[in-house]
Parts: sequence; C-alpha cells; structure tokens
Amino acid sequence: MINSIFLYLDPGSGSYLIQMIIAAVLGALFYFKHIWWKVKAFFFKSKKKDANGETES
Repeated sequence: MINSIFLYLDPGSGSYLIQMIIAAVLGALFYFKHIWWKVKAFFFKSKKKDANGETES
C-alpha cells in the first residue's frame, strides 16, 4: 500500500509565507540593532552638554 500525501497551497499562501519571512528578518535586524546600541552605549559614554553648549568635565 502506498501512502500519498497531497498538499495544496493556494495563491495567498505563498505571499503570506514571503511576508512572514520578511517580518522575521526585519524583526531580527531590529532586535540586534537594539542590542548593538546598548553595547555601544556601555563602552562609549557620551559627554553631556550644559545649557551653553559646553561639555562638562
């Protein structure tokens, strides 16, 4: 006896799959960019400026 599995993908399934892949990639990029900003901020502290635009010591 041969077991057959028939799959059907309607036209909307392909575009939905592409949309999910793009969303996952962009979400991952945003996540790692956010982590990179935190790491960069930890190592490179920015100098605060006072009201006159001069850096504080």
